[in-house]
Amino acid sequence: MIKVFYGTESGNSEMAADDIVELIEDAGGAAEVIPMEDADVSELSGEKLIIVVTSTYGDGELPETTQPFYDALKSDRPDLSKVSFAAFGLGDSTYETYGNGIDTVSALLKELGASQTGETGRHDAAKTLPLTDVVSTWAQSTLPIFQD
Repeated sequence: MIKVFYGTESGNSEMAADDIVELIEDAGGAAEVIPMEDADVSELSGEKLIIVVTSTYGDGELPETTQPFYDALKSDRPDLSKVSFAAFGLGDSTYETYGNGIDTVSALLKELGASQTGETGRHDAAKTLPLTDVVSTWAQSTLPIFQD
């Protein structure tokens, strides 16, 4: 079971997470969407692969629903050395802090020992590409389930 954790301010990261789960399930895999604020970070060390999806809010801050996940990781410091993660961020490239949310979460996961699978996917709200198309292309080129 692949867990897809999302943090959002306006709901777009949740839509991206739902799209990822649908793609995984269509490929014969099993996945579930989990809001970051509901995640139990002490359980992460037992996962083989997780996916994190978050937007960047305001001037580069983490969304309100991502912050508890980040804070719990920072304080609990679980050993994630056996965990791989894939990362997808949402933002607006007209801001200097474009992608800061996913970059901040990814950096902490790596600090805790997790290894990243593939490149960080990014959806730029300043461009006209639909979120579903961008996340689908990223997932199919990044996630191990599509590499066989």
